[in-house]
Amino acid sequence: DVAVKEYEEQRTGEGCEKWNTCFDCGQGFHGVVKIALGWAAWKTYLGRPEADDRRLDGLTTLGNSLRDSRPEEALLVLEANLALTRRYWSNENLI
Repeated sequence: DVAVKEYEEQRTGEGCEKWNTCFDCGQGFHGVVKIALGWAAWKTYLGRPEADDRRLDGLTTLGNSLRDSRPEEALLVLEANLALTRRYWSNENLI
């Protein structure tokens, strides 16, 4: 089951949550570390096909990491994220 696998990955630091939360202490990343991990997430999944869920997760992580300190950049990334979501997942009512 995909949901079980994703849950297990999050608990081991292997899933997409690793870009947002410290595996050791459970605290959310912030500041420049959050931005660096946002870029790392995007670069990690960039080579995957456009319709790959992890690629979308990487783009989401990057956009969210930029929101507080670089809102203009975040807006561009999140607009690209929305366009990608509409293109490949609009039938799934995710928007």
